[in-house]
Amino acid sequence: MTTMPPVFPGSVDAAGQRATLGVLGGGQLGRMFVHAAQRLGYFTAVLEPDAQSPAGLVSHHHIQTGYDDPAGLAQLAQLCQAITTEFENVPAQALQTLAKTRPVAPGAAVVAIAQNRIEEKAHFAACADLSGVTCAPYAVIKTPAQLQAVQNDRADLLPGILKTARMGYDGKGQVRVKTAAELAAAWAELGGVACVLEKMLPLTAECSVLVARGWDGQVVSFAPQRNVHVDGILAVTHAYEGNMPPALADKACEAAVSIAHHLGYVGVLCVEFFVVEDGSAHGGLVVNEMAPRPHNSGHYTIDACDASQFDLQVHAMAGLPLPQPRQHSPAIMLNLLGDVWFDASGQLREPDWQSVLSLPGTHLHLYGKSEARVGRKMGHLTITGPDVASVKTVARRAASLLSLPGLEDI
Repeated sequence: MTTMPPVFPGSVDAAGQRATLGVLGGGQLGRMFVHAAQRLGYFTAVLEPDAQSPAGLVSHHHIQTGYDDPAGLAQLAQLCQAITTEFENVPAQALQTLAKTRPVAPGAAVVAIAQNRIEEKAHFAACADLSGVTCAPYAVIKTPAQLQAVQNDRADLLPGILKTARMGYDGKGQVRVKTAAELAAAWAELGGVACVLEKMLPLTAECSVLVARGWDGQVVSFAPQRNVHVDGILAVTHAYEGNMPPALADKACEAAVSIAHHLGYVGVLCVEFFVVEDGSAHGGLVVNEMAPRPHNSGHYTIDACDASQFDLQVHAMAGLPLPQPRQHSPAIMLNLLGDVWFDASGQLREPDWQSVLSLPGTHLHLYGKSEARVGRKMGHLTITGPDVASVKTVARRAASLLSLPGLEDI
């Protein structure tokens, strides 16, 4: 289905069923989607195999089954008027099945592109003239012959990063290589699966843009946020005017909107960019990857904007008008991994929330996960304030109290 009548919150159909929105996946993104939908007056349904999932615990309905279970998918379709997904690695076939009877946003074809770095980069290249940006130089390696060809003919891609085509996120499935020999060893280490070798560029920063696009092609976006990663995982997001040069910010927004239009996208899309050194051959901005869903770097919008990324996700999938979000406060978001729950000796303990929440402008969001583990995303802390300087001061203090990484980048 490509069009749909609006699903209004609080409405009841002829059979007495309340307007219900569904989501595949029960993690923190699903949880925050459920909160946004319920705040508007929708009932919600989550399909997720984990009985204690963050989203399932707060939803009206929790269908506890696998993402590819035909009976579970049929139940979700029966309950819901529109359906979305909270992560890109849901089986595309599940989305195709649901789309036979219900509006699904984003669609299976778009999610399939985002699931595969080879397809993703081909899409970025195909719309480069429209978006005004391209991806870093790269080569596809699927076979020993392609590996040999890259070793022989593409020395320009070294040093580079070898990335698996599928299932790579938060720095997983990536190996940095400097020589042809290291490339061969890295490909073997990754199991000889389909990969992309991407040239390493002289980066000065990373940023992302969140775009929402409706069934009718209406599109709105947030201003770009600057992101700091530690060990491949987002640590800090800077969201305020001046966090990057205005010309580059405008270029990133325009590129993200163009990419969404080129995809025929419906829902919330995050497009991530590299900011490269002045004088490079890439015009200051290179598109890195996209996520067909709300994104960690957009969590600040819950507290710093009059409409969050999750509000827009609800509006887009339900066919409601998309409000242009307005940011009312500068903000910094600190990612909270499970590491925060362990002291220096490795003993589990509760973080010092008393001290953190005593700081002005702090907004704590915990995801309801049952167990803290090192590297596991457990929550985030957003700091808002009257000006950038005060926000940075509080963010530094909070990061210090929690022993968070990335403190030097605040």
